[in-house]
Amino acid sequence: MKAPKTPCIGICSTTSLGDPVCRGCRRFSFEVIKWNSYGSQEKKAVLQRIEKLVSQIFENKFHIQSENTLKVELRRFNVPFDPELSPYCWLHNLFKKRKDLTQNLSAYGVSVHKEFSDVPVGQLIAEVDSELQILSNAHLQRYFKVPS
Repeated sequence: MKAPKTPCIGICSTTSLGDPVCRGCRRFSFEVIKWNSYGSQEKKAVLQRIEKLVSQIFENKFHIQSENTLKVELRRFNVPFDPELSPYCWLHNLFKKRKDLTQNLSAYGVSVHKEFSDVPVGQLIAEVDSELQILSNAHLQRYFKVPS
């Protein structure tokens, strides 16, 4: 069994800014630091938590019409993604690494749900990013008893 890949996308705010939750991959700072010492089960648990949070938020605003198109475009722009995770995690990586390229989501096999179609893409990206940060911080506070 192959060990799970790191979710790192090269935007680490835990090491550069001291954030408790990475703004890039959404791991907690202690998970970033200890990642290489984690076994496969620990890594999978971290990835499953991130995947659930990302999918929960992204599925409410976006629809992936073509996973294959999204994969092709991610590879074309060298955006890291884990094919074992939900395509919504791939979309998260695209938004974090190349939000400058995401004005035409249909080129990536992605659409916006009808109720958000009047919202500018940049604003939607900022909203999902904010929601993810809030949920990740709440999870950290609740389950790891980190002082606020």
